[in-house]
Formats: sequence, C-alpha cells, structure tokens
Amino acid sequence: MAPRICTQSELETFPQLEWADVAPQIQPQMRAGIERVLELQEGSVLDRESWLRLAFAEGDDLLGLLVAADMLRCELAGNIVTYVVNRNINFTNICFVGCKFCAFSRGPREHDTYFLSPEQVAHKAVEAWQLGATEVCIQGGLPHGLPPFYYRDILRAVKSAVPGMHIHAFSPMEIVYGVELTAMSIADYLKMLRDNGLDTLPGTAAEILDDQVRHVLSRNKLHTSQWEEVIRTAHSCGIRTTSTLMYGHVETPEHWVNQLLFLRGIQSDTGGFTEFVPLGFVHQNTLLFQQGLARSGPTLAEHLKIHALARLILAGSINNIQVSWVKLNRRLSQLCLHAGANDYGGTLMEENISREAGATAGQYTSPEDFQALIREMGRIPAERNTIYSRLQIKDLFETFPAETAVEPEFA
Repeated sequence: MAPRICTQSELETFPQLEWADVAPQIQPQMRAGIERVLELQEGSVLDRESWLRLAFAEGDDLLGLLVAADMLRCELAGNIVTYVVNRNINFTNICFVGCKFCAFSRGPREHDTYFLSPEQVAHKAVEAWQLGATEVCIQGGLPHGLPPFYYRDILRAVKSAVPGMHIHAFSPMEIVYGVELTAMSIADYLKMLRDNGLDTLPGTAAEILDDQVRHVLSRNKLHTSQWEEVIRTAHSCGIRTTSTLMYGHVETPEHWVNQLLFLRGIQSDTGGFTEFVPLGFVHQNTLLFQQGLARSGPTLAEHLKIHALARLILAGSINNIQVSWVKLNRRLSQLCLHAGANDYGGTLMEENISREAGATAGQYTSPEDFQALIREMGRIPAERNTIYSRLQIKDLFETFPAETAVEPEFA
C-alpha cells in the first residue's frame, strides 16, 4: 500500500501542530527513533538504516519529523533567528567548468562577460562596509589564464581597503584551481591565503558528494575526495568553513542521508564547520533541466524535509542550520525556519548565481526585512558575525510571548 502523501495545506500549516498531535500517528519504529534523538539531542544515536526510513517519510511520519525538528531546534539553537549583514561579490562570470546546474557562467567571447580587478573587488567591499556589512562573500567563475596569485591579490586588496571586514571566500573548486595555477600544496596554498586575509571558506562546490551524481552535474568539477581534502586541510589550518548540499535535481533522499552522515564524520574529526546550508536547485534556466536530466526543482515536501532531516542527523555536531532565502520565497523561508532551521543567512546585497538560474526571491534582503520576517514568526531576530561567536539581539525578549527565549548552543 502506497504511503499517504501530505497535502499542500498540511505542509503549509504544520507549524500549528504539537508533538502530542502527531506522535500517535507516526509509525512506532520511526517514532522511537525520533524520540531517542530528541531525548539525547544527539544525531549519532541512530544508524544509517534508521535515517533512511526517516528520509523517505511521508504523510503523518513526515509531519512528525517536521514538528520534532522544530522542537530540537528550540533546544539546540534557542528561539533566536540569526542573520549576517554581508555582500556577495562574484568577481567574474567567465568559467570553463561547464556545470549543467549553473546558468551564471559565460564563455570568454560572450557579450555579457565581466572580470573584476582586485581593486574593483576592494571597492565593492568598501561600499559594503559603509552600508553596515561585516562580511564579504567572494566567489566567481574559473576562467582560463587567471593570474596565478589572483585570489591572494583580492585578499590583500580587500584587507588593505577595509581591515575590519571578514572575508568569506573561495570554494573548494577555486582552491583546487589556485593550487594548479601556483603548483603549491593545498596546505601551503591555504596558509598563504589565510596569512593574506582569508577568514573563512564557503563549503560550496559540494552539490551532492557522490561521484556518480557529480558526473551528471559536471564532469569537470572536483571529485568528492578533493572536496574533502580541501575542507579537512582548511580546518587543520584554522580556517573554518560552511557545509552545503544541493537538492531537488537528480539525487534521492538516500544521497541526503549519506552526505549528512559524511559531514558529521568530518565535523567529529575537525570541528571546523560553522553551519549546514541546504541549497535548493533552481532549475528554470539550466542545461540540467532543459536536457531532461533533472526534475523541476524541489517539491514543498522536499524543501521542508531536508531542513528537518539535517536538524536531526546533525544534532550535537553542526547545530546551525541555515535557509538559503535567495532560492526560496518569503513564506517558504519561514516554513523552513519552522522545520528545524535557525539562521537566515546573509543580506547579500547582490546575488547573481541563483538569479541567473531563475530564482525570483531577489538579490537583497535588508536587516530590517529580516527582522520583520523573524518577528512575524514570533521569534527573536539577532545579527551575528560569520562564525556565530557574536550576536546582537534586535528586540527585547519580553516582546515575544509566543516562545520563550533560550540561550543558543552554537556548534
């Protein structure tokens, strides 16, 4: 007998449910597993097979997973929803890699290509600082003929212009390219970047860390083992990173479980991840979708399930779960924050990659907009720094009778 599928209405109204409402309807084996994680606030207590059952949950089981994830979020991260004021700087859209899920990249002879000098990147960082940003997130395409020390020179230019700006820059793919250009080891290259101003590294270019899937998404992209080596080496050099997963294309929930457990394993060894960010596939303008290789992005159930599953599997390991608002709409971002997430990400100021792929959520969300969205949920807005070590609460706790403020326990 096929499992019951949740209706759109059920998924949109699940935040109104309490555990007592849904627990009796959950299959006993799933309920026992969820309750064990809730009791111990620790995702390592269940085995892979138990997580796979939850990853394929539908109907009442899915509703139970969502409600449990929100309960666990409250225990591990409190009722504060954080965000960072930052600017996204994509320094070039010229790229030879050819990822089929990307609509941002251009060939070198196309009419709308651009390439920023280190000084131009620094100018954008100065503008961001003047607008209140504490972080710049710097990434770009991979063009042929890039000056070997271009990434280092960007760091020098930005730190010279804005010494107090946190630089969150360069995906593992860019690090591998920089290593090829300079003939340095990964460790030496990362230390050079760190010593010239790199503060943290985006854990992007992960997509799905399964080489069979990666071959479909992009034949020229770094392999899973290369991604892991860059991340582990960065952590050993004192460079913390985010962690990510792209969902809603050719992967299955089994890939989600494998990747979340893989990230847990790295975190157990290094402690270097600051957060986990699920990234929904924006399909409209991509070759991956146009060639019939991928489905048309995530369903509502998938959006909610990946955030909830991440909260439970990563509990006690990576306790910050971020929504990628630029890939979601206003209401969906809020629903995901009810399904286990506790962070809104960054204001971005300009965001090109998701927009080029067809996202319509915009390129900028102001701090005031974040605060309003968070207040609508009855939660407490707080501006954070990149590594979650400093919070600035934006409202008094007593103005939020809906939920009691809890001190966040950050990973």
